[in-house]
Amino acid sequence: MTKSLHRDADTDTDADAGTGTDAGTATDAGTATATATDAGTGTATATGTVAIALILAYSTPMSLAALNYDSQGLVAVIAQDAETGEVRMMAYADETAIERTLSTGLAHFYSRSRQKLWKKGESSGNALGVRSVWVDCDGDTLIYMVDPAGPSCHTGARTCFFRRLDDDGNLVEAGSDSAAPTLLRLERTLQERKASDGGKSYTKSLLDAGPTKIDAKVREEAAELGEALIRESNERVASEAGDVIYHLLVGLVLREVRLRDLLGELSRRFGQSGHDEKASR
Repeated sequence: MTKSLHRDADTDTDADAGTGTDAGTATDAGTATATATDAGTGTATATGTVAIALILAYSTPMSLAALNYDSQGLVAVIAQDAETGEVRMMAYADETAIERTLSTGLAHFYSRSRQKLWKKGESSGNALGVRSVWVDCDGDTLIYMVDPAGPSCHTGARTCFFRRLDDDGNLVEAGSDSAAPTLLRLERTLQERKASDGGKSYTKSLLDAGPTKIDAKVREEAAELGEALIRESNERVASEAGDVIYHLLVGLVLREVRLRDLLGELSRRFGQSGHDEKASR
């Protein structure tokens, strides 16, 4: 179901889910407006006007009014990076906030403490461009698939999820770490190795040796993956593929090409014939 809605003016200041104001400056590459196109779900322009499909977990269409709002008229909303899969924040939205999100392509929420609508990044510039909106099976939780422009937490952190519970249930500050998918965690680890001035590690030795050494390793590991595809077990294929991906990411870190840029290039190719993509290069 695609819903095209009128865009109203919004002058609210930015505040995270009911507790504070959004802080920090936009440090992530990206813009405060949705500029990417999610395959098959909608289009966005740099001016911030977007037509987005509200993708529902139901076989028949339903309206926003049919969502399972709580007693305050709210549903939970998770903002997830559309490329890396990283969960950036969680807040709440009422029907108006969802409508504003769909009509503008920018994340809107409802502040429970201030009892008012707010647009993420209104004051800080750390907006969330929304590619698509997904609804869970119970209709009481949404996912905004987003392109973040800067940190998403009101503390100035990249994500709101930078603390964890240990096995005993104690709250632990994770330092520079945060909840993240595997490839994003690997990229961060490689970046830490690159910046380290401590003892040598295998990653550090590759980075210090430069592109020629990394090129040789990528070719070597790719050949081993090819052999595994022809004659070895699925377990060996997975292991050799892991070696290729690791060395590929080392090369990207050396060249300061972000994992998100790589994933964005893959996203760009959705809905495009591989033959057409090659011909366009």
